[in-house]
Amino acid sequence: MKILQINSSARIDGSTSSALADAIVRHLRRIDPDAVVQIKNLARDPIQPLDELAVAARMLPPDARTPDQTARALEDERHVVELLAADIIVIGAPMYNFNIPSQLKNWIDAIAKPGATFRYTETGPIGLVKGKRAIIALTRGGFYRETPADTPAQYLRHMLGFLGITDVQFIYAEGMARGPEMTAKAFRDADEQILNLVA
Repeated sequence: MKILQINSSARIDGSTSSALADAIVRHLRRIDPDAVVQIKNLARDPIQPLDELAVAARMLPPDARTPDQTARALEDERHVVELLAADIIVIGAPMYNFNIPSQLKNWIDAIAKPGATFRYTETGPIGLVKGKRAIIALTRGGFYRETPADTPAQYLRHMLGFLGITDVQFIYAEGMARGPEMTAKAFRDADEQILNLVA
């Protein structure tokens, strides 16, 4: 089993969402001690946002690209290859202003590539990333689970499903802005969710 762990917090160290993603991966490795884990810390190694260079590179055949466009296309391709090589994708995703972190959006923009991770047909788009599982560690200061304000979960489920990843599960740690006791309880509750999820 190969696990791709995406830590998307803006914090390189001390991130609660990264800690929760680590806990999920530990449980997965107890099930499969031979699992190979690749960790991408998007705060330490940021991904460039979708810009004019990236869009131009995607619209041109390889032999028509400039050197800068070629370099950018290869960079995005690396993220696609890592995704396709994984069996399980674990994402640590804090809620920032009722949304996902910008670096996580940059990663999604890099991997959402026509012809590689999805394609258009006469009846609509079809996801090409099949047979994979995604487990999302969602952390936030308040309580938004299963409410209209839980926009990160809604977006990630839809976006991953668009790419073909329909086995998407969420682990929640909420109320973490309400002090150390609530943070500790949030992690205890999350550990229980992990045990039920990965048992």
